[in-house]
Amino acid sequence: MNRTQLIESFANKTALSKAAAAKQVNCLLGIIADNLCEGDHELAIPDFGRFYVKHVPQRQGINPATGEKITIEAHDKVAFKASDNLCIFSRKHS
Repeated sequence: MNRTQLIESFANKTALSKAAAAKQVNCLLGIIADNLCEGDHELAIPDFGRFYVKHVPQRQGINPATGEKITIEAHDKVAFKASDNLCIFSRKHS
């Protein structure tokens, strides 16, 4: 699902126009992003999961095009840990 599909689904479930749903979705995503970047760097939603900022230390890698060893700088990234109550992992896959 992409952002457009998310907005359309939100509009259908809430009986809002697509424009109003887009404002709501964009506002929510903006709040999440602001908290991760400038707030306490964590957002927990009970029964869904937790978004958090994770530090990745510097490490050695290999340039796949040349085979040359390179240094990958330390950086922060956004991670997500699903709640144990989130049902998507209980489905059987064939």
